[in-house]
Amino acid sequence: MKKRILSALASAVIGFGLLFSPMAGQTAHAEEGNSGDIMVLYTSDVHCGINMGLGYGGVAQIRETMENKGYTTLLVDNGDAIQGDIVGTASKGDSIIRLMNKAGYDAAIPGNHEFDYGVENFLSLTEKAEFPYLSCNLEKEGEKLLSPYKIFDVARRKVAFVGVTTPETITSSTPKYFQNENGEFIYDFCRDESGQLLYDAVQSAVDDARNEGADYVFVMGHVGYLEKCRPWTYDDIISNTEGIDVFLDGHSHDAEQVVMKNRNGEDVIRTACGTKLSNLGYVTISAEGEINNGLFSWNNSLSATELFNISNEVQDEVLAVENDLNDTLSEVVANSDVALTIYDPEEKMSDGSPLRIVRHQETNLGDLCADAYRDQLGTDIGLCNGGGIRTNIDKGEITLGEIMNVHPFNNEMYIVTATGQQILDALEWSSSALPNDSGIFLQVSGLSYEVYTFLDSRCTSDENGMFTGVDGEYRVKNVLVNGEPLDLEKTYTVGSSAYILHDNGGGMTAFDECEGRYVGKLDNQVLVDYIQNSLNGSIGEEYSDPYGSGRIVIIEGLME
Repeated sequence: MKKRILSALASAVIGFGLLFSPMAGQTAHAEEGNSGDIMVLYTSDVHCGINMGLGYGGVAQIRETMENKGYTTLLVDNGDAIQGDIVGTASKGDSIIRLMNKAGYDAAIPGNHEFDYGVENFLSLTEKAEFPYLSCNLEKEGEKLLSPYKIFDVARRKVAFVGVTTPETITSSTPKYFQNENGEFIYDFCRDESGQLLYDAVQSAVDDARNEGADYVFVMGHVGYLEKCRPWTYDDIISNTEGIDVFLDGHSHDAEQVVMKNRNGEDVIRTACGTKLSNLGYVTISAEGEINNGLFSWNNSLSATELFNISNEVQDEVLAVENDLNDTLSEVVANSDVALTIYDPEEKMSDGSPLRIVRHQETNLGDLCADAYRDQLGTDIGLCNGGGIRTNIDKGEITLGEIMNVHPFNNEMYIVTATGQQILDALEWSSSALPNDSGIFLQVSGLSYEVYTFLDSRCTSDENGMFTGVDGEYRVKNVLVNGEPLDLEKTYTVGSSAYILHDNGGGMTAFDECEGRYVGKLDNQVLVDYIQNSLNGSIGEEYSDPYGSGRIVIIEGLME
């Protein structure tokens, strides 16, 4: 049984004149000296939104304000801080750790996206962090890699924090990162079908903290409430454990404030704070032991730091990181022996401007992007829509910024299991505008096909331009998957952006009935990783033909 917390624990929007004031349900404390009250501030799912919402500068300002009001504060993070934008990708999370150090975080846990640059990279970041990363369930070959909990002595009380990360991480990040060279999983998150392994890990850490004298136990969870994450959601864990006072949660990007019963029928507060610093969560423990919680919220289009011109050491560091990013993007990180293009290398528009062809025929840059998707996501097929490939890569030295600008939209990657029929429908819809341009035109990897453009497209769509089927003969023919004819009944794994596979971008609905999952990487990150890692930083002669390697053949008339 669980219920949402209402009036006494309600959140409030921070507005002009109310900036950084205590929320409803709290009593303002004396501003001189320590009142004996504790305030735990927490962030979650920041996803590199360093200057969005409240911004890290705003978080620091709130903390200082609350300390001036007499609170002893602790600041913790519930994961998914280092991934989600170019500032994380370019530094593989290092810049975010730098900001968290400056902000004075006291503890953090890994979310599933902390592993998107590899497990070893994450572990190296924990050594740079000036605060502990906690996890009771991250293991390598049966051994725990991080401390399960940490106890803080604050305001004459002992407050413990236990870390737990969703076992879904194995699949929602990149599975091969958790395997050895033989493809065997050597990292684990206490994953089993019943959930008992995870419950036992959490309970053991809670018990150990209690036995060490903890007066209060907070679980810092990156587990959320999504059905696909069962049996590892927050309510699964709470209802199967005891001894937890407060469950700080992330992963599902919600901001729900809930009270539910543990396995002994005792109330446990579950609190979450959304994403991109739109909220800063708080939990107060009064000198008398009363616990309250809520959110400092920011719902304006401008960040709090911008609107209120917040200036402090943390905001200065944010601006420095943004300046450093510009320098990082200008660094040479790869080389290409060939020019990769979205334009026709010979024909021009009537006014002499470049003729863009990536939206209606194969190009070598289209091949490269689709190959990156298939290689890095480990799927049978990679699909990349031409509208998402925005600029050339010139021959010679390549800067990180040039690679990132190929995919400037930061689309999250997605994997589906699709039938041959669904794949054929997707190709048919993507080719329906030929010979004209279409942003949904698919560049492909692991796949080849012919398009008979002398046949009229028989695709149908609804009033919103969404694909509804094919009413007649298909113009896409002779589809091969890795050299074998496409089997309409067989299933294949397909990697692309969520824009194509999940979000119906360009009216693409062919994959709506497919089972799928987010991978946790951005499209530009996948391209960077493919060039730097799989191609060893050098794009070679296999991509030399500007018109691609013959994966897509356009047949404009009947052959004699």
